[in-house]
Amino acid sequence: MFTSVADVSARLAETGYLASPAVATTVFLADRLGKPLLVEGPAGVGKTELAKAVAEIAGAELIRLQCYEGVDESRALYEWNHAKQLLRISAGRDETWDATRSDIFSEEFLLPRPLLTAIRGDDPKVLLIDETDKADVEVEGLLLEVLSDFQVTVPELGTITATRRPFVVLTSNASRELSEALRRRCLFLHIGFPDAELERSIVRLKVPELDAALAESVVRVVGALRAMDLRKVPSVSETIDWARTLLTLGADTLDETVVRDSLGVLLKHQEDILKASTKLDLDAI
Repeated sequence: MFTSVADVSARLAETGYLASPAVATTVFLADRLGKPLLVEGPAGVGKTELAKAVAEIAGAELIRLQCYEGVDESRALYEWNHAKQLLRISAGRDETWDATRSDIFSEEFLLPRPLLTAIRGDDPKVLLIDETDKADVEVEGLLLEVLSDFQVTVPELGTITATRRPFVVLTSNASRELSEALRRRCLFLHIGFPDAELERSIVRLKVPELDAALAESVVRVVGALRAMDLRKVPSVSETIDWARTLLTLGADTLDETVVRDSLGVLLKHQEDILKASTKLDLDAI
């Protein structure tokens, strides 16, 4: 998919994703080595957007498995269309069970879920396993066969092996520790908050109408908030939202009134807003 690390950076930028050298290098290696990419970091730093950008570059279908507590095999791998199976059984009452069973456990009655869908077919695919850390530990066992051999075993049909491997991105907010077995199968990438220069570039790219001086002030204020002991510091997505908010409000500069009235865009907890209102000194930034 990519010819070099520089090619990764350039093509990601064309989609609107500005990648650091570490991000571009790891994406290049994941593509060349055919390894899944485990991307860890705080919410809102662009982990999911990275998978979307790669899919756009490759002209690939993005298949997303959104993890949550309680997600199981029937939601991740496949399940059988039980209603359709019952109708088939009712329609074939005169048949032997062996004849009926071989029919109802066939492709026609299979409902593929994201993991199975991602390894079937010859068209390019990007498999996004989002917020892997929110799933139960048992779900990681479902992932091991897919991420090791890119195959899924359906007892009634046998082993289905990928004819074309998908580009796989797993994301994690590190709310729990992922197993070593899962980590060994992946290349690891940590995306943290960008440095000020990169964040300014991101803001100017995403909100081009924003004045350069105001964009500079936005990044400085966000940096000051991240230095505070807050329950949830603002991420890149909040920085972009705040830049758009200031543009909507028609603000030319940042003053105490504008910042105080719009803190709810950056901070999502009342105690954080109160602390920031007290400690944030615009003159010192």
